Amino acid sequence: MANPKKKFSKYYNKYIVKIYRFVYFKVDSQETAQDITSEVFLRCWTSINETDKDIENMSAFLYQIARNLIIDFYRKKEKTKTIDIENCPDIKDTKIDLEKNALLTSEVNRIKKALANIKEDYQDVIIWHYLDDLSIKETAKLLERTEEATRVLLHRALKALREQLKV
Repeated sequence: MANPKKKFSKYYNKYIVKIYRFVYFKVDSQETAQDITSEVFLRCWTSINETDKDIENMSAFLYQIARNLIIDFYRKKEKTKTIDIENCPDIKDTKIDLEKNALLTSEVNRIKKALANIKEDYQDVIIWHYLDDLSIKETAKLLERTEEATRVLLHRALKALREQLKV
């Protein structure tokens, strides 16, 4: 078996941005996305250390952990009370170009809201194909569908997203 630290480091470097982006577009804040992404890689590390078996499809393995953690997050969220961020005072960072940041944040929030209002399979296929830049073949493998079925799903997902964005 290869050195577990090297193996983990390779997977971490290859997938951290993709997993974070996937999680970010499914949850309500950067902090939550960071926490869930950290937990994904903690579980990956644990799996690599505790088993002698190689993980056949690391991408699918990590995305499945992320999906499960997102589901758990929303289950817990339903049971807890939250404080609306609107009621908290703003903390300003003077280093940020406020106009650019506002426009970018506005667009990202608009897309996140639209994604949240479409089916989960639609969300996944859009995030994986367009944001994570996975091929149709790779996306199909993650969804456990044929490439043709994935193309059809992607087409339907884009149509649903456009309807939500009213484009």
